[in-house]
Amino acid sequence: MATKADRLDRAAPHSAAPLAAPLPGVRVAAWPQLDQPDRRAAWHGLAARAAEPNPFHEAWYLLPALRALDPQGKVQVLQVEAEGALIGLLPLRHEPRYYRWPIPQLCNWIHGNCFLGAPLVAAGWERPFWRALLDWADRNAGRSLFLHLGVMPLDGPLHAALQAVLAEQGRLAGLVHREERAMLASDLSPQAYFEESLSGKKRKELRRQFARLSELGEVRFERSRDAAGLAEWCEAFLALEHSGWKGTAGSALASHQGTAQLLREAMAGAAAHGRLERLTLSLDGQPIAMLINLLTPPGAYSYKTAFDERYARYSPGVLVQRENLDLLDDAAVRWCDSCAAADHPMIDHIWRERRPVGRLSIAIGGTLRRALFGQLLRRELGRNPAGL
Repeated sequence: MATKADRLDRAAPHSAAPLAAPLPGVRVAAWPQLDQPDRRAAWHGLAARAAEPNPFHEAWYLLPALRALDPQGKVQVLQVEAEGALIGLLPLRHEPRYYRWPIPQLCNWIHGNCFLGAPLVAAGWERPFWRALLDWADRNAGRSLFLHLGVMPLDGPLHAALQAVLAEQGRLAGLVHREERAMLASDLSPQAYFEESLSGKKRKELRRQFARLSELGEVRFERSRDAAGLAEWCEAFLALEHSGWKGTAGSALASHQGTAQLLREAMAGAAAHGRLERLTLSLDGQPIAMLINLLTPPGAYSYKTAFDERYARYSPGVLVQRENLDLLDDAAVRWCDSCAAADHPMIDHIWRERRPVGRLSIAIGGTLRRALFGQLLRRELGRNPAGL
């Protein structure tokens, strides 16, 4: 008896072969094939021309993440080429489950230390990229019921282009989750922004905490955008983060060999490409709060923060975030994404702007597959009509 997956494959607009040949201009390969000098050079060039920056999909970050978290090479990377150049890139996986449901899906590859799922797409090529991706997904759906894109920005040219392509194709899609996370985007000076964000009472309390901390020894803030001392700094960051609640919960980078190595390799790559900024708050030369920004003009991403919980009464995390407001003085950085969860108890009270991100599910394949997806989408949105 034919299974439902078998019937789906017959209904899809591709041959009975497990994987149809890529369309002209579209190349899909296991990620180790991209770890070559010529492919990395094209990749770096794409990042420099991207319509929307995403450091987590640049070569210096994505390749270390794949080496650490996908050593078997199961993740494939879709590359779209036009006029002899790479104009789009997105890591993809066929997954057997859709969160807690046993529903196969084709999805962008997201891991616990990837805070944006947007593809890298050259400016001006947004619509051709989405057409190429959707066309390829139709032909290579396999057993996947739909395409699922996680942690996608819901503003900007990529989202606008995707909506336009979905409309022109009459393709069913739904926003199945939406949230807003803290963002820094203002023309104010750092001091003016700080004064508008926090009440006079809270600012007074921070001044008091800084004064009490200074009574314990020499307090220093240091900011660096080069690679000097980077290896030692990364080890200090790993140790500091692991010393707190994340270490206890097993979610610190140093809790797992792969994620610790990811930090070491990715930060070295970020520094080599001028993407790294480090902030350190130290007491008598020992770091008690550390922060990593990934610089991707015209934006930036506040990647990781760690602080010594033994000094929690002095709010070292907030003190280092106060220094981080100096990003507002950087003419090359118009905004910074916090990469924090929605309603974060600390950063939401300091950074007042918000960036909407969400998860989108999109119909792919043939008529029967799309009909089944439509039923699933109606049930999912029936519980959350606004995609929340």
